[in-house]
Amino acid sequence: MSNSTTLVNGQCAMRGSCGPAVMFGKDLPCPYDGPAIEPDNRELLVSVCGPDFATGPTCCTSSQLETLNDNLQQAEAIISSCPACRNNFRKFFCSFTCSPTQASFLNITATRTSTSGKEAIKSVDFFVGTEYGEGFFDSCKDVKMGAANTYAMDLIGGSAKNYQGFFEFLGEEKALGSPFQIDFPSSAPDHLSPFNPTPRNCADNDLSSRCTCVDCPTVCPALPELQPPDGGPTCHVGLVSCLTFILILAYAFAAVAFAAGYIVQQTIRARREKVYERLALSVDTASLSSPRQHTRGLVGAGSLAQHLEEESLGGQSQSERNLGRGASLLDPMETIQPRQHKLNNFLRRAFYKLGLFCASKPWLVFAMVFAVFGLLNVGWKMFEVETDPVRLWVAPDSTSRLQKEYFDENFGPFYRPQQIFVTSAKERTQTSTSIHSVLSWESLQYWAQVEQDIRDLVSEPGQYTLDDVCFKPSGPDGACVVQSVMGWFKDSLDGYDQDSWASHLTRCATSPVDCLPPFQQPLGPQYVLGGVPLGEDGKKDYLGAEALVINYVVSDSLDPDVQARAMEWESSLREYLLGLAERAEVEAGLHIAFSTGVSLEEEINKSTNTDVKIVVLSYLAMFVYVSLTLGSGATAGDEEGVGASLVRWARNFPRLFKRDGRLTSSSLTFDERDTPHVFPRLPRSLFVGSKVTLGFFGIFLVVLSVSTSVGFFSLVGVKVTLIIAEVIPFLVLAVGVDNVFILVHELDRQNMLHGPNAAHTIIHSIEPTAVGNNGHNATTPMSPTTSHRSPFGSIPEDVDAASMPLYFSAEERVARAVAKIGPSILLSSITETVAFALGAIVPMPAVRNFAAYAAGSVFLNAVLQMTVFVSALLIDLKRNEANRLDCFPCIRLPAKISLSDGPSVGPGTLAKFFRRHYAPFLLKPLVKGIVALIFLGILTLSVVSIQHLELGLDQRLALPSDSYLVDYFDNLEVYLDVGPPVYFVSKNINVTSLEGQQALCGRFSTCDPLSLSSTLEAERARPEVSFIDQPTASWIDDFLRWLNPIFEDCCRVRKNDPSTFCLDGERKGRCRPCFEGREPAWNVTMEGLPQDEEFMFYLTQWLKSPTNQDCPLAGQASFGAALSLDSNKTKVIASHFRTFHSPLRTQADFINSFHAAHRIADDISQETGSEVFPYSLHYVFFDQYAHIVAITQEILGLGLGSVLLVTALMLGSWRTGIVITICVALTVVNVMGVMAAWGINLNAISLVNLVISLGIAVEFCAHVARAFMSAPVGNGGGAGGAVVPDHASEQKERDERMWSALVDVGPSVLSGITFTKLIGMCVMALTRSRLLEIYYFRMWLTLIISGALHGLVLLPVILSLAGGPGYPQQEADEEWIGTAMQNDYTPFLADDDSFMSE
Repeated sequence: MSNSTTLVNGQCAMRGSCGPAVMFGKDLPCPYDGPAIEPDNRELLVSVCGPDFATGPTCCTSSQLETLNDNLQQAEAIISSCPACRNNFRKFFCSFTCSPTQASFLNITATRTSTSGKEAIKSVDFFVGTEYGEGFFDSCKDVKMGAANTYAMDLIGGSAKNYQGFFEFLGEEKALGSPFQIDFPSSAPDHLSPFNPTPRNCADNDLSSRCTCVDCPTVCPALPELQPPDGGPTCHVGLVSCLTFILILAYAFAAVAFAAGYIVQQTIRARREKVYERLALSVDTASLSSPRQHTRGLVGAGSLAQHLEEESLGGQSQSERNLGRGASLLDPMETIQPRQHKLNNFLRRAFYKLGLFCASKPWLVFAMVFAVFGLLNVGWKMFEVETDPVRLWVAPDSTSRLQKEYFDENFGPFYRPQQIFVTSAKERTQTSTSIHSVLSWESLQYWAQVEQDIRDLVSEPGQYTLDDVCFKPSGPDGACVVQSVMGWFKDSLDGYDQDSWASHLTRCATSPVDCLPPFQQPLGPQYVLGGVPLGEDGKKDYLGAEALVINYVVSDSLDPDVQARAMEWESSLREYLLGLAERAEVEAGLHIAFSTGVSLEEEINKSTNTDVKIVVLSYLAMFVYVSLTLGSGATAGDEEGVGASLVRWARNFPRLFKRDGRLTSSSLTFDERDTPHVFPRLPRSLFVGSKVTLGFFGIFLVVLSVSTSVGFFSLVGVKVTLIIAEVIPFLVLAVGVDNVFILVHELDRQNMLHGPNAAHTIIHSIEPTAVGNNGHNATTPMSPTTSHRSPFGSIPEDVDAASMPLYFSAEERVARAVAKIGPSILLSSITETVAFALGAIVPMPAVRNFAAYAAGSVFLNAVLQMTVFVSALLIDLKRNEANRLDCFPCIRLPAKISLSDGPSVGPGTLAKFFRRHYAPFLLKPLVKGIVALIFLGILTLSVVSIQHLELGLDQRLALPSDSYLVDYFDNLEVYLDVGPPVYFVSKNINVTSLEGQQALCGRFSTCDPLSLSSTLEAERARPEVSFIDQPTASWIDDFLRWLNPIFEDCCRVRKNDPSTFCLDGERKGRCRPCFEGREPAWNVTMEGLPQDEEFMFYLTQWLKSPTNQDCPLAGQASFGAALSLDSNKTKVIASHFRTFHSPLRTQADFINSFHAAHRIADDISQETGSEVFPYSLHYVFFDQYAHIVAITQEILGLGLGSVLLVTALMLGSWRTGIVITICVALTVVNVMGVMAAWGINLNAISLVNLVISLGIAVEFCAHVARAFMSAPVGNGGGAGGAVVPDHASEQKERDERMWSALVDVGPSVLSGITFTKLIGMCVMALTRSRLLEIYYFRMWLTLIISGALHGLVLLPVILSLAGGPGYPQQEADEEWIGTAMQNDYTPFLADDDSFMSE
């Protein structure tokens, strides 16, 4: 029945109990229109409702008081820590139930008949004033339930955000709440007065209201203001940072200054030319031959005396005038002796001797070197691969690793989570952006069966089930911790149907305390639902959740047997889930993404991640390139290439079918190549001059160096990682093949100078040509040793013997090639090895091992190239000169009769390009300025970009692209709405003393203002800088509150023996609260609370007491693993305080959370005197980022310093060393700038690649710089005017040397260094590993391009402007000086028209 009568005149609206509405339900109050009555149990009334009811009549009976007391006791453990909230809560319900003026604010709106047949209340309106409602809500909204890391409002208020929602939840009729509906209208009728007493405030000073910082943020001490970690630079000019603005401004100024300077210079030059023209008309033109007013350009001219008198070219001999454009006289004898560099001379002699030995005794060298390397490969027997992620990525002495080990030893290892995300498959098949909820009755039924299957899952061969390996907070007989939406249904849908499941789920999500799972801990919706949208009313629509989140918590252990048991079950779970993921979409329209405890390590170490095909393809590509290009450095002058031969054959082939196509004596052509043939006549160089075998041997040496490095380091106990297996072969291949090209190209030059073809050329030339340059003509060599005359018959009488080239044996030529190029290879190898070895400074084992293996492989490869490859060069050279086929040396072609008067060999196409076009163009003054300006702009952009370089390494990149964990991590980033747990571990503090307790606690009035608990709560209030957004589980507070006698079901001792604790379930008549009747009584000032031995006596019992609804403050489930006691249980060694990070989505979030936690721990340690450190599962992997920037600066600084030292010493010039170091530094800066723009983060892997960049950048620069330092002067003349006539002598000398250096080694650097690296790296783009593609392919591609540009463009420009004085490539012995004087030595090249100028 219903009753809408408004009770205004009577003092009471209801009184007494009229029985339940259903069987076994709660009693309903009876409608009562009458005055208040004196209570029959005043003592109980006062104890429940306080002194406000000490006098006067009431509207409640004793039975109602008892029911009220029981209901209030359920909330007591949740809200009692904050007196304001507790007293407001009690006043609210005591007034509702017992107030003598009840009728003034209550209105019964409906009644029903109870099971006893009486009229009982069904619904009522409770009119509450806004002031009291807001004050009541404010006093409770920040109260924490520490053991559950949640808020009291989540448990007693349905996570309400305002007092209306709070009251709505309190008044909702439900089994675990009110037995009748209580509504709270916003306004009261005129004849009623809202209930509106003054609410208590948590910041009030009286003990009945004052709450601590933990539950009342307004009383927390103010913490120093901090800038959010992603706040960016504080100084801005408009939209850009101050640094960016300054850089742009500086570059703009430099560009304007350059343009202005160029215009002024051109204006002045134009005026001078006009003056010169007027002067030329007034004097004899013959007297105006361009005077040389400075010392002629000569090697080392910068170091010569500047007091020589002016000389004129007017007295040149006729022979000098015929030397070619730009030719100059040799300086007097006293000035041709250039400065010497003792180290260079020593190295040349040493490499000459080494080359001569290896060339003279190749088979002995093979035997000796291969024997040593074979012995080192024995270390493969100790070969081991490291797969443990912690041992791979975390240094043994890392602070975070030591803290992890401490945590594991004292509290046990962190649990092994098995996490599953279930989403709707519809969302993945449709192109629309509509959101599809995963929750439906069908999907819930399907998933209930899946969870049952997992509970029944049995592993092989140990026959373990989930019950054997799961974490049970309540002890061995308790339930497993399974965080799932099914926990709200007690793991079973029995009793629910399609109409009732949704309301139950919504109620449980709103009030988790009403739906405890089997493990009896509240399960908040953030743990089991993901992607929960907001409804139109701003509330969360839990039924619209996009994902189910399921966590199976498996216990971990330091015991290998226990751990193996867990891993076996996890492997079975993984196999089950893999099968489920394949069929769930078809069976239920669900998508499954998951990770088990064994998944990450298995997937990272998956064999498919090592793509052997890519490695093999890279080596094949390099082999083809090497084979095709090694033999094409110099082309035969009287032979066509393969393409030209095929074209000529195709053109002549039709003549075979013409009537006059038959050859007769009268139809013989002078050029036999025009004769038609059935098959094309390919050039002999394709079969004899090719170097396929030599290229294969060079690549074999790369493989051998890698193998030997693995053998050696395995022998000394350095384990291999998969990164080493994947990257080292590419790295050594790219680095090692370079030297092969340099050596072969230099040997080709020696053959052109001193081989049989060189003698043939001179004898058959029409007229002798003067001495030439650094390897591009047939001239008298500048040799460091005794030379041998050509054995090719007698010299014609009309040929000057002095101009006849010296013929050297094959051994001599190989030795000379090694003598010249050896120091350059040594320079680049030393810098590369040192740079790679510097990577070992990085403490991360995977990176350190990689650096060691890389340095060892590069060093061993250099040793092999300077020994056995030199011997192989000699063997290949003799095969070539004996006209034996390359791949089939047993076959010998007959010697070819040559009728051509032209040279038999000449420079290749690339060399012609450098000689004719590139070098002259680059050395023009205007081009130099433009180049400098362009590279300055690139530097500016790089520095601007570096400001946006981020830290981190996305763990998804370490996985194979087809790994199921990639999908899991994608879901984790989107759907997980709670961050990882973080533990603040306290040690070295006496918690049995009052001072130690006050340093840790937070819910007592005498706790330190900045105690551990208070500080964590204050930090939680600013999650943007602390990355903490969950309440802290403080064991010390819950333990001391457990002693409070108001919690009658918590700490209990026997009445007849207070030293004996009552057992769980023991009847109340035999027990009493531990602190009942204690003097002084339990109080919030902590006076009289246990200390020393008494503290440990109660603590050990608290840790054993089961956590349940009767006593949620008990410690077994919530804090059983939070304390580490000594073996005698007389001392607390360490304890931890658990909280949670805010959801961490990005690498920056993880890194910032790490820094924030350590900052907080340091602050707490300083304030409390306790040693506090934070621990979370991801900290051990992010420890590197605490020091990565400093380590980067240190290693790159040391690397650049080593580059400067090595290059300056080996080149004999600090100026040149500084220039090289600047170019190397700019290369590294460019790589870092591209990193920021191309999505490459700074981490240990990219740091090692930056160190590698140092070494490889030197390789691009070293050969050019050394050629510049040792180049003869005068080569610029043949450049067709590359050198401006009015340059000062020093500038002219540097330009000439730079021109010679570019022509000499530029082609080798481009084809032998740049192209080989590009080929090796581009193949890596095909890899399936995102880690290799981003951190190796992208970075190395950037490095190669940047290194080549700096080595072949910027370096020549800077050296031509500021390079150091040179020294001779050859030793200045008497033979060379005498020969030079006899031939009227000129530093410039012959004409382009001369026979060797091409």
